Amino acid sequence: MISNLAYIHPDAKLGNNVTVEPFAYIAGDVVIGDDCWIGPGAVIHDGARIGKGCKIHTAASISCTPQDLKFKGECTTAEIGDYNEIREYVTISRGTASRGKTVVGSHNLLMAYVHIAHDDVVGSHCVIANRVSLAGEVEVGDWVVIGGHAAVHQWVHIGAHAMIQGGALIGQDVPPFVIVRNDTMRFAGINKIGLSRRGFSAERIAEIHDACRIIFQSGLNYANGCDEAERAVPQSEDRDALLTFIRSSQRGIIKPYAAAER
Repeated sequence: MISNLAYIHPDAKLGNNVTVEPFAYIAGDVVIGDDCWIGPGAVIHDGARIGKGCKIHTAASISCTPQDLKFKGECTTAEIGDYNEIREYVTISRGTASRGKTVVGSHNLLMAYVHIAHDDVVGSHCVIANRVSLAGEVEVGDWVVIGGHAAVHQWVHIGAHAMIQGGALIGQDVPPFVIVRNDTMRFAGINKIGLSRRGFSAERIAEIHDACRIIFQSGLNYANGCDEAERAVPQSEDRDALLTFIRSSQRGIIKPYAAAER
């Protein structure tokens, strides 16, 4: 159903069974897949490429102009996968000349007031809670959970299956599988509950825990900690993903474990 109170540019390409509610605005250079729902007052700007089965709620703004002074009007996109729930007042900027596109995967929940900036890459199955702000060129892996009011600095990478506590200020890279405290941006353990829910076996979780204990809790610096984890923990895809992430970080890694500060 398409409301006669909505505006849809004649060049926009809408799939089958798309619902567009009153007062929504859809620009011309837009592609929307089958079975999407575009809520009242949502704005879909030029450059939006939206997959199937997405729900875009009231006053969300998709593929809006980047909040970047270097942006000169170049032709870029915001590419969103399938079955995403994009809640009220979410803003997703399109790319700049840096990467050319902003990318959001599939099966994500973006709660109200989330901001995803230009040239970000967000994976799939993520939950990003209310008022989280991702600065430009951030990369977020699959199955990441970010608590409300957290802010992520530009260029930061967050590894798959990580969990960020609400209110955290993230200025350095977050390795996969870990939890980050919201007080001093420190390692707070592995995301054991999240991994278990996603089907990780007890053995896989134990090996991740062993590697993280060496890296973040042994007192070794990260270079030596990675070397020691490589020697002490059996080779696996998970261990190698963790070590590769840390060794390739460009912004530095979150601080090691310490007792909670008062």
